[in-house]
Amino acid sequence: VQVVESGGGSVQSGGSLRLSCQASGYTASRYCMAWFRQGSGEEPQFVSSINTDGTTIYGDSVKGRFTVSLNNAENTLYLQMNSLKPEDTAMYYCRLGFACDYYFERGPGTQVTVSS
Repeated sequence: VQVVESGGGSVQSGGSLRLSCQASGYTASRYCMAWFRQGSGEEPQFVSSINTDGTTIYGDSVKGRFTVSLNNAENTLYLQMNSLKPEDTAMYYCRLGFACDYYFERGPGTQVTVSS
């Protein structure tokens, strides 16, 4: 199983980015994928999750600004990030799980930097 993120970059405050996460080598019909982020010197923070039933959960700091989606057929997770703030700066990584409380794989991450 492999999980790889893409789409990070540098934007100004108020800008948008779309992250992608491709999971390969996993063929279960039911699973959960999630985004986490970790700023420099900080603890990992939950961003958002979605399962194959379409149930989504968002962290309080991103509600109303970020949208998670899942292309089940392609095992690809997306995160549309709008109205970005400098405090969104972090390494964003996705996780794959049997359920949204049981992750077993993560990707290396993609850096998002938001300047003021």
